[in-house]
Amino acid sequence: CAEADPGFPSVSVNIALFERGSAFGCFLFLFCWVCVTINAKTKGEMTMERTGLLHLYYGDGKGKTTAAVGLSVRAAGAGKRVLFAQFLKDGSSSELNILRTLPNVEVACCEQNFGFFKAMDGQTKAAAQKAYSALLEDVMRKSADGVDLFVLDEAVAACNHGLIEEATLIDFLRGRPKALEVVLTGRDPSQHLLDAADYVTEMRKCKHPFERGIAARRGIEF
Repeated sequence: CAEADPGFPSVSVNIALFERGSAFGCFLFLFCWVCVTINAKTKGEMTMERTGLLHLYYGDGKGKTTAAVGLSVRAAGAGKRVLFAQFLKDGSSSELNILRTLPNVEVACCEQNFGFFKAMDGQTKAAAQKAYSALLEDVMRKSADGVDLFVLDEAVAACNHGLIEEATLIDFLRGRPKALEVVLTGRDPSQHLLDAADYVTEMRKCKHPFERGIAARRGIEF
């Protein structure tokens, strides 16, 4: 059946098998027909059930947020509504300046700066957890209101640091509106998130100017 018409097993093969009166040929014909029918039905059901897919951009290389911003601009250019949420950042990164000017893009972030996670003490971690958990609840609720593309930048890292609950995020992904496209970014995603994603792209660092002592530059890294 490998070179047959995509909707039905090869007619010439089946005729030859029937002419020989092969019982196995009859079985093979019926088996191929059933497989084609089930496959087409399954694909149709999957298409009907969900049209919005899940993107996961991860890795130790530059480009995760950049890719998410690029997709947001593309979606906005197509007239889609975009909700762009950032975790572990204070809302001052330069890409947000342009996103905020686009009429069908909403930016949501926590404007309080808690610093790097490694430098947080217990009290600061608790405050950050409260703030980012509230942000997650807020944007999940907003995403159900006609949003086409929902970006959760650095949500993976926030999960890894325990600042938002991964179980809450996964429950949302499973129950989200069927047409809602979602993007997650951040390092070291769990296997649960990898398995859930439809697009998985790893940004792997091969070389970075930071290794030569070049600090992050405004408009390039932030």
